[in-house]
Amino acid sequence: MLSRWNRAVSQVCHLGSHLRIAAPKELCLLCGHYSGVSASTVPASSSCNPDVKPPSSKPEVKLHAMFWSKPNSLALPLGSHLRIEEPQYDGFRHLMLTLLLFYSKQSKSIRGANAVYKRITLQVDKPAIYDVFNLEKTFKTAFSLLVLHMWLFLRRLKEEGKEGAEFGQYLYEIYNHDLELRVSKAGVNLLLTKWMKELEKIFYGNIIAYDDAMKPDAQHDELANALWR
Repeated sequence: MLSRWNRAVSQVCHLGSHLRIAAPKELCLLCGHYSGVSASTVPASSSCNPDVKPPSSKPEVKLHAMFWSKPNSLALPLGSHLRIEEPQYDGFRHLMLTLLLFYSKQSKSIRGANAVYKRITLQVDKPAIYDVFNLEKTFKTAFSLLVLHMWLFLRRLKEEGKEGAEFGQYLYEIYNHDLELRVSKAGVNLLLTKWMKELEKIFYGNIIAYDDAMKPDAQHDELANALWR
């Protein structure tokens, strides 16, 4: 009897894996591999015991491991190693770079957007943030953190008017290119266009949800719910 159940379960799992690959709307394929739990380790009476609480959908935050920091200005000091200055050249090199539009407004914006996105990915890929919030390091988690950091920066750029909107567009194009590389690295090489469309919908959906949660009439826990959903 047990062997029949094992064969049935394996067939269902095998069929489910094929269904997830065939349906690009299901993002389970990119969520990583989760460790299975043996049936022998689960008490038989747990499903009937009313005192047993279902597992929480929100990961437990490790408050003792949080990286607390004192509030300070976000402006970088002049001597900071994080500050990026435009390269200055003289003579013939400066002339050639000028002719090649190296110093044009568009080129400067693209270089700036690349620098900003590099900082974003450094924050997203930090092991500390996964440890503090007890998150699995999967594509889904990294994508959610990317969207969150992008939203924070794009929301700030809204205050800069037209120039901020143009800079935000360059930043989004860089993000989109990096996302394609991350999707390919996760093993999705077929139907890449469909995957990107689905991820684009999720991106804009989350951006709208975060913006709505910041409105004055929003519920006090609306932003937290949007972040953890």
